[in-house]
Amino acid sequence: MSRETIFTYAAPQLKFGAGAADEIGYDLGQLGARRVLVITDPGVAAVGAPQRVADAMRRYGVVAEVFADVHVEPTDTSMRHAVEVARAGGPWDAFVAVGGGSCIDTAKAVNLLTTNPGDLMEYLNPPVGGGRAPEQPLKPLVAVPTTTGTGAESTTVCVLDVLELKLKTGISHARLRPTLAVVDPLLTVTQPPEVTAASGMDILCHALESYTAKPYTEFDAKEPGQRVPYCGANPVADMWAERSMALLARSLRTAVAHGDDLVARTDMALAATFAGMGFGNAGVHIPHANAYPIAGGVRGFHPAGYPEGEPLVPHGMAVALTAREALRFTHESSPQRHRRAAELLGGDDLPTVLTALMRDIGIPNGIAAVGYDEGDIDTLVGGAMKQQRLLAISPLPVREEDLAGIFDRSLSLW
Repeated sequence: MSRETIFTYAAPQLKFGAGAADEIGYDLGQLGARRVLVITDPGVAAVGAPQRVADAMRRYGVVAEVFADVHVEPTDTSMRHAVEVARAGGPWDAFVAVGGGSCIDTAKAVNLLTTNPGDLMEYLNPPVGGGRAPEQPLKPLVAVPTTTGTGAESTTVCVLDVLELKLKTGISHARLRPTLAVVDPLLTVTQPPEVTAASGMDILCHALESYTAKPYTEFDAKEPGQRVPYCGANPVADMWAERSMALLARSLRTAVAHGDDLVARTDMALAATFAGMGFGNAGVHIPHANAYPIAGGVRGFHPAGYPEGEPLVPHGMAVALTAREALRFTHESSPQRHRRAAELLGGDDLPTVLTALMRDIGIPNGIAAVGYDEGDIDTLVGGAMKQQRLLAISPLPVREEDLAGIFDRSLSLW
């Protein structure tokens, strides 16, 4: 079969800058929306940003109600609850997500399941779910990130934990991509340092994984109807990834140590936006596939800086914990790209650069530090192998023994 010669690129409309969130009512009016549901979580609601956004809409004749019960690191149960509330209070002309990736992903699920029939499990990626595609158009979704990291405002992906399976998976379809991303750095200054660190590593891994992904030209050629959002490394995604890494190199440590530094916060918001525009088309690979079982199987760990509650390994932290060893594994696929990434981050050797950065910003010392040991590796490998949509983007074929080695070398990083 011939190799692919075509790559695709898409991104939401973008409004960026201090004060951008105050104009959402105008933007919704341009989309024809008059009644909207604002979706957020209790922590973000407590600092007042969602209500301020909702109040600002009224100046433009838009009526907003706030749903503030999003679960941090969403589950199938929490998403079903959000969908039920939205269905009971609807119909809605549009949805506005104010918060981190948890809020934006929950809003994507709400939008999908209030406009299309069926249950959540039918839409989850195979082999966990049925991989059903939406049949009806979705309503406009405005994504307003208050954390700098997930890139959910740019992507076609909705991520959640399936509680019964103790596994993180997701839904991926082009119709889930937000209509408009409103990125206002002023909304991120209350983000705790621990959240900034984990979210910052998520940005970095988005950029690194899309930059080192299997090139689009190495996939088999597709028919028009077979094209998917994640098409492999390509020139447009590479441009965004490189710019994101350069911004992170100069500002991630500062943003963690000095959260009120608006220059650093603006750099981080730009880095997150750029990385999202890259990986939202190129895709991510091994570190993200590994992160799903790490986050889904957590038992007794809960990080500082996050709301008290159930055990939790935040997504960005879970991704970071095996990134060093995953990228050591993929180095041989494209040594020049891996060296270039290290240079953009201020060093010569990518594993060394990542180790120093993680230590400086307080990321735990490997998966053992969040509660896993050698006896868990087989389970973690099994969970990661279920993420074939992501592993297909790896620049090298990934076997179970390869993942086992990456997890083993990631038990302790320094």
